[in-house]
Amino acid sequence: MKHGLLGAASIAALVAAPWAASANEELQKMAEEQPGEWVMPTGNYANWRYSELDQINKDNVDQLQVAWTMSTGVLRGHEGNPLVIGDTMYFSTPFPNNVFAVDLANDGVIKWKYEPQQDPQVIGVMCCDTVNRGVAYAPATDSHPATIILNQADTTVVALDAVTGEVLWEVKNGDPGKGETATMAPQVVKDKVLIGNSGGEYGVLGHMTAYDVATGEMAWRAFSAGPDDMTLIDPENTTHLGKPVGADSGTATWEGDQWQIGGGTTWGWISYDPELDLIYYGTGNPSTWNPSQRPGDNRWSMTIMARDPDDGMAKWLYQMTPHDEWDYDGVNEMILADLDIGGESRKVVVHPDRNGFAYTLDRETGELLVAEKYDPFVNWATHVEMDPESDQYGRPQVVEEYSTAQGGEDVNTTGICPAALGTKDQQPSAYSPETKLFYIPTNHVCMDYEPFRVSYTAGQPYVGATLSMYPTPESHGGMGNFIAWDATKGEIVWSIPEQFSVWSGALATAGDVVFYGTLEGYLKAVDMETGEELYRFRTGSGVIGNVMTYEHEGDQYLGVLSGVGGWAGIGLAAGLTDPNAGLGAVGGYAALSDYTNLGGQLTVFKLPDQVASSQ
Repeated sequence: MKHGLLGAASIAALVAAPWAASANEELQKMAEEQPGEWVMPTGNYANWRYSELDQINKDNVDQLQVAWTMSTGVLRGHEGNPLVIGDTMYFSTPFPNNVFAVDLANDGVIKWKYEPQQDPQVIGVMCCDTVNRGVAYAPATDSHPATIILNQADTTVVALDAVTGEVLWEVKNGDPGKGETATMAPQVVKDKVLIGNSGGEYGVLGHMTAYDVATGEMAWRAFSAGPDDMTLIDPENTTHLGKPVGADSGTATWEGDQWQIGGGTTWGWISYDPELDLIYYGTGNPSTWNPSQRPGDNRWSMTIMARDPDDGMAKWLYQMTPHDEWDYDGVNEMILADLDIGGESRKVVVHPDRNGFAYTLDRETGELLVAEKYDPFVNWATHVEMDPESDQYGRPQVVEEYSTAQGGEDVNTTGICPAALGTKDQQPSAYSPETKLFYIPTNHVCMDYEPFRVSYTAGQPYVGATLSMYPTPESHGGMGNFIAWDATKGEIVWSIPEQFSVWSGALATAGDVVFYGTLEGYLKAVDMETGEELYRFRTGSGVIGNVMTYEHEGDQYLGVLSGVGGWAGIGLAAGLTDPNAGLGAVGGYAALSDYTNLGGQLTVFKLPDQVASSQ
């Protein structure tokens, strides 16, 4: 086994910065030098979801066996993945967001269990199932013990002693009475924990908030829209496509005070570059879904943000879908890599967006380098304008036939690709520093979209559109693909068709294997170079969790949470039958009930002892 030798070299090339100037030093060091652990929600600060472990490889992966399983005791959709720190595994469940600490050295005995007491009424204001995308870990310092951080559905952020499960502090990050909820995994950077919010379908104004890891005291909060003192934007020094954004850019493209209920929630993934000392994340859809009610570009919804983690000030922004007309949230993962673009090595951020375009940008300046469709059936826009001299630079060129604003209120615009759940949703991609490819779980779904006028009432749905979804016509007939993507050229290298959307996060490994799960419940392993399927195993329920790996007592293990749900599986998870329910997803995924059923389970895999010992 390589035992992290390649990891220390390849990852350090990305995050080669003096320890004193970098992130939480011990956490970064653990991610780089201890591949046998899984210490962050997406594996490392660059969001690679890559492991240097190679005991399980493309030559023996077909011999994988189930090592052990554990019921979570909770139904609904199980997104996210466990963490492994030393001999302990930590994971959370959907609402009520129980947290388990499991002893890997003692037959999986539960060391402690945290059971939050939340008002069940919060379930009614959660948009697309009661998911939770996992906990974060902060190593012990002089100011606090080793800490597990949970972001509860009701927006309560809880810090737990990693050894005992004792509550160290808790703080409220929002108000469910106004429709604010929480689903995202926290991210620990330096001495802060970063927390976003959900609720764009309730007119919630999005924000990213930093809390002190030791005390829970708020350090800063950056809103997605509003005056400069709320958005933490410097009108002269914060740039958009290389130019200063100007004063109050977060209100200038809204009509009146509409920005106050403008959406732009921040429930996706956060990456961090210690060398540049910048965090990266995306903002979601503007509210309402009826574009006629909010003229203008609606900045800074649908935006990639690069911010200073110390004070939250924005260095650069890039709005991918101005005046969104389709609910193409921009919250998907930001993957940091050093790639050769046009013969020059560039520090980039790669972002496969809901809108069907995958973007490659310079992560220091925000320069747009590549913007190409990663599903050829994307039709709502022809392309993103790449000429810096054009007044359309950086903007998608919208096809009038698929513009819901051109159609107007109470007009059903049909055949829009992708559907509102995007060419991918939050399910995170993986990146291999060996192949330089990005492995992306995708949706292959189109929609009909009819906007209607809606009034705002705090705590009530503020959607304003009726949707229906269906497989992309004249394609392979299924609703998903798993693809390998070249972010330097904007090209698909290979693509695997799937019957349903691939709603599971991917894992790439030094064993030349990529893993992902399917809505029917399969864990699949494929050759990272060719996409050839090498292994599949059907778990107890649909997989919308993210595959992870760890090492214990010399053996490599794979772990994945099963439990169908999420937006794609909301019909099953919530017992919905109206085809237009679940914001249009119920009808599109009605056949899923023929293939799987509810059930929360952690499944852990390993090689047989005789195979593992020969590696």
